[in-house]
Amino acid sequence: MIKKVINQKGKLDEQLIDTIEPNFIFKNKPINRFNIIENNNDTDQTNKAELLEKLKKQINSIENCNLKDNSQNLILGDGNINSSIMLIGEAPGDEEDKAHKTFKGEVGELLNKMLLAIEIKRQNIYCSYAVNFRPPEDRKPTSQEIKRYSVFLKEHISIINPKIIILMGSSAMEAVTGINSKISSERGKWKEVILRNKTYPLIISFSPSYLIRFPENKKYSWEDLKKIKNKITEMKIVI
Repeated sequence: MIKKVINQKGKLDEQLIDTIEPNFIFKNKPINRFNIIENNNDTDQTNKAELLEKLKKQINSIENCNLKDNSQNLILGDGNINSSIMLIGEAPGDEEDKAHKTFKGEVGELLNKMLLAIEIKRQNIYCSYAVNFRPPEDRKPTSQEIKRYSVFLKEHISIINPKIIILMGSSAMEAVTGINSKISSERGKWKEVILRNKTYPLIISFSPSYLIRFPENKKYSWEDLKKIKNKITEMKIVI
């Protein structure tokens, strides 16, 4: 194997990597932008807020749920509800459950750094989870739990109506795409999901909590982030 000399761009990439520390219809194919149905944010902010509140009540009415019964708060989502980017993580943890917010503590700090590396402030996008309650002992949600909450996630995506969806973690990947294979074989590939006759580009990447445990994989996450940045530029999205 021939070792390549790192150029100036490579050094810049390495420096940015080092800042990153501690019913759906799914098509597994490259995005064809000519086939994508344009997403018009035709639902105003007030109406979105009302729809989100209604969705929250629907989720809160769920019964016989181990997740709900063992957590303090329902974590629906936060950020800019009119953003063109929706980021979906796996599940709330202890800090998120206590704060009633997404991506708190060390995980939130890492996510902020990751987004800032591609010039995105987290408050300018919308964040949510595959499941809306903290799993006991912060375990991974089961496939049955993911499937049960995907009904609400389907509605959630439709309300926010983003132009790009970022799935971070295997639970988010399974919730939206139905794929439950290793995330390493699916990450970094643009795919599309069709929901209510609208096509949403999506990309799968590692979750911040995973990168904290396995920081050697942050180089792959950085590659995914660059693809997200390029897609934002290509689609002329203003954040």
